[in-house]
Amino acid sequence: MAEFLTDIETLRSRARKEIEKGPVTDAYGADLQRVIQVLNEALATEIVCTLRYKRHYFTATGLYSEPVAAEFLEHAQEEQAHADKLAQRIVQLGGEPDFDPDTLTKRSHAEYDASLGLIDMIKEDLVAERVAIASYTEIAQWLGNGDPTTRRVFEELLAQEEEHADDLRGLLERIPQEKSGL
Repeated sequence: MAEFLTDIETLRSRARKEIEKGPVTDAYGADLQRVIQVLNEALATEIVCTLRYKRHYFTATGLYSEPVAAEFLEHAQEEQAHADKLAQRIVQLGGEPDFDPDTLTKRSHAEYDASLGLIDMIKEDLVAERVAIASYTEIAQWLGNGDPTTRRVFEELLAQEEEHADDLRGLLERIPQEKSGL
C-alpha cells in the first residue's frame, strides 16, 4: 500500500518556511489569483444584490408591500452577510477585497434594478437569485477539491440563495399579478 501522507517533519518544515502565507500551504490545489478574482466578482454580486434589495425595501408600495418589503429587508441583510463572508475569505487567502463603487456593477454577476412596481421588483430579485444560484453552483464545481474551504463558502451561500429564490417565488404566487403598480 502506497503512503499518501507527508511525514510530520516535512509538514513542520514547510509550515515554517513560508509562514507569511497564513492558511495557504503547498497543499492548496487551486489557482490562488483566479480564486481571489472569482471571490471579488462574487463580492461585487452580493454588494449589488444588497443595494438592490435595500432600494426595493424602501420603495415598495401598495396593498401587499408590507410583507414583501419585510422580505426584501431580510434578504438585504443576508446578502450583506454574504459579502462580509466573501471579503473575509479574500483576506484569508492574502488578497484584497474590491469594494470600488466605480466598478461594482461591471464585476457583478447580477444586475441592479430600479423597478417601481412590486411584482417587477420581486421578479427582478428572483432573476438575480437565479443568476447567483447558477454562478455559485459553477464556482463550487470549478473549485472542487482544489480549495475545499472556499468551495464550502460558496455552498453555504448557494443554499441561502436557493432559499431566497424559493421565498420570492412564493411571494409571486401569493400576490395578484393582474394589478399594476402593486
